[in-house]
Amino acid sequence: MLKKIPVSELKLGMHLQEFCGAWLDHPFWRTKFVLTDPNDLVLVRECPITEVWIDISKGLDVDAGSPAAGVNAEIVEKLPEPPSAKIEKTSFNNEVKRASRIVAKGKEAVVSMFQEARMGKAIEAEAAAPLVEEISNSVMRNPGALISLARLKSADDYTYMHSVAVCALMIALARQLGLDEQQTRDAGMAGLLHDLGKAMIPLDVLNKPGRLTDTEFALVKTHPEEGHKLLLEGKGVSDVTKDVCLHHHEKVDGSGYPKGLNSETMSLFAKMGAVCDVYDAITSNRPYKAGWDPAESIKRMAEWKGHFDPTVFQAFVKSLGIYPIGSLVRLESGKLGVVIEQGEQSLLKPKVKVFFSTKAQAYIKPETIDLAHSPEKIAGREDAAKWGVKDIDRYWAAEKS
Repeated sequence: MLKKIPVSELKLGMHLQEFCGAWLDHPFWRTKFVLTDPNDLVLVRECPITEVWIDISKGLDVDAGSPAAGVNAEIVEKLPEPPSAKIEKTSFNNEVKRASRIVAKGKEAVVSMFQEARMGKAIEAEAAAPLVEEISNSVMRNPGALISLARLKSADDYTYMHSVAVCALMIALARQLGLDEQQTRDAGMAGLLHDLGKAMIPLDVLNKPGRLTDTEFALVKTHPEEGHKLLLEGKGVSDVTKDVCLHHHEKVDGSGYPKGLNSETMSLFAKMGAVCDVYDAITSNRPYKAGWDPAESIKRMAEWKGHFDPTVFQAFVKSLGIYPIGSLVRLESGKLGVVIEQGEQSLLKPKVKVFFSTKAQAYIKPETIDLAHSPEKIAGREDAAKWGVKDIDRYWAAEKS
């Protein structure tokens, strides 16, 4: 019972089934709802998309005198989507602006899902599928862009942006592990919904700037099981998503929660979720602490015995690089720089934007050095505070604006 109509014929009370255009070009993160808000109607008419599908079995039909009125809705069928064009890899700079739009719309989607969960509405995983697809495509074009941007989150929006970041990390890791397309999409959806249970935790506890009391920490630790309950009541939720939601805080030595699983009893996807969740958490600014440098985070995670599956963790490092984007490094020449893009041939030879001389102890004119084509080498990681350097992210994230 579908009809394709021009957006000029849309009116309140119609069931908006789908936009005829790109996900990033329309104003909503989801479709398949009845238009009830006049502001939504304005947003649709102002967006670049000119046609939409409506479902007249779930909402109003077009007016009798309109050009679309004579169409027999029962025989109108959507043609199958054309095969997706091969996704070409691109540079960080080319992808970062598009990735920035995906991250912003992704945050909107997660905020909406959390609000719906708090109101007792059933989760519809299918509605988030286009978001997961967009994130997946961005990761294929250039994994560093979206993953790095999603790390740039304020303490206030951590919970929502964390879900977007873990979705992207899970997709990149799935590809590194050689999982098929369906498994990769499942991994992405699992990352997006893994922390849904935090919707059931009071915001004053989630966003508390100081140390949690034992009672508050015990409450936060209920979020995997709370999220699992929400997903069991949801629609179209895969077993992988439920598994990762319930088990992303398990550890391979059995010391995690809520079930005390170990390397033998954890699924591959739960092991993936454990790594991706921790990495984004420790590299992000939280209400109670500043995030660690990405390269320092990788180093520390490698030292946590019994926490992660070694094979999964090694694949994770390969997917991000030993020096992930945003890492502060010192070159053998004494220059400090921030990693802005991974090298294609070697994890040890990324592109670095240098901006500070440790010998002169002064800022220098920023310059990008591709270590794959330079005699320069990385001497090691550096602590920004040691040199009084602040806001190093501006050297690689400026391209998004």
